[in-house]
This record gives sequence, C-alpha cells and structure tokens, in this order.
Amino acid sequence: MKRPLLLIFLVLVIDQIIKVYVKTHFMLGEEYPKFGKWGMLLFTENNGMAFGMEIAGSYGKLILSSFRIIAVIAMFWYLADLVKKQTNQGFILSIALIIAGAIGNIIDSCFYGMIFTSGVCSQSHLTPFGQGYAGFLHGKVVDMFYFPILQGHFPTWLPIWGGEEYIFFRPIFNFSDAAISVGVICILLFQRNYFMGHETHPNAEVGTLNTEVGTPNAEVEAGSASND
Repeated sequence: MKRPLLLIFLVLVIDQIIKVYVKTHFMLGEEYPKFGKWGMLLFTENNGMAFGMEIAGSYGKLILSSFRIIAVIAMFWYLADLVKKQTNQGFILSIALIIAGAIGNIIDSCFYGMIFTSGVCSQSHLTPFGQGYAGFLHGKVVDMFYFPILQGHFPTWLPIWGGEEYIFFRPIFNFSDAAISVGVICILLFQRNYFMGHETHPNAEVGTLNTEVGTPNAEVEAGSASND
C-alpha cells in the first residue's frame, strides 16, 4: 500500500504547488506563453468537473463536490481491496492516479473559497480561514494548462460548422486533471496486461475437481490393499 499512497501524495503536492503559485501570481485570465504558440499558462477557474466543464448553480456545485467526496471514499476502499488481493501493480497505480487527481480538485472545491480572495481585479492572496470568496464546498477549481496546438477555420462547405473557428486542444486543465487522464488511459491501453493474470482457466478447475474426486478412491484402494 506504500507505493500507491506515495504516488497519491506526490501528485497532490505537485498539484497544489502549481495551483497556489498560479493563483497568487496571476490575475484571473492572465496568460504566460511558456510554450510559444503551442501552449501557455492561462489562469482560469471553474465550478466543476475536469477540463473546465461545469454544473451550473450553487446547488449544482454542492452536489458535485459531495459526489466527488463519496466517489473518492469508495475508490480508496477499492484501492485497498486491490492491494489486499495483490492485483497487478500497474492497475493499482492507475487507480491511485485517478484518486489523486480527484482529491486535488476536491481540495480546491472545499477550501480555496475559504482561504483565498477572489482575484478578479487583482492577484489572489491568502486570507484568514473562513473569510475568503466562498464557503465550504463552494470554492472554484484552478486551471492553468492550455495547449491550442491547432487553430483555424472549418471549410465553408462543411455543414453546421462551416466557416467557424476551431481550436485543438481547447480545454484548459490542471495537474490533477492530467493525473486522472493518465490513469484512465493506462487502464484502457493496458487492460489486457492488468487483468490477464486474474482470468480463471477452465482446465485448471477441471484438474482440481478430478483431484478432489480421485482422493476418496485412492483412500478406498489403500484400505483394500491393507486388508489383503
């Protein structure tokens, strides 16, 4: 259990260092073209899910934050069960990445609203606990990585989207989102390796059954031989 817990800890530390730095050194909407035209740091915040997706309204935010907490508790139970059963280490670490990413965004939702100023007109700064821009579970998730690798316009002859601008990759995300994505992608790519060792072979079951059935016969034969 030490290895997945260490991975979760490292992801959380890196994630929170990046978020706190961006939140306290950038104004909302400020960008820093670190990677030329291919990518940049762009400070944004959202109320909800990974890659800037949201559930509107304060009740939507509360429901989403509560669901995240319940989901993480369930995944921790699942992770402990996987470790107990000595499941494939790659699968265990993939689940740990997903858990770490979820916790990273939960921290924003639970506490950032209580310890930071809004940062709308200036850079955010730490404030006494409970005197921030929002209450418990209503904080906003900090995003900063933006990679508009391809930009242009769809051909005018294309139905529906003809002439409209397109950007790939449009979503703005954070380190926690990246951890979740890596964990999910690893499971999808390596699922055969992850689960192959846990498949039950019918021949093995038949052999075991034959051995169990044959044992009483062997005892009977041994008893007959001793009587003779």
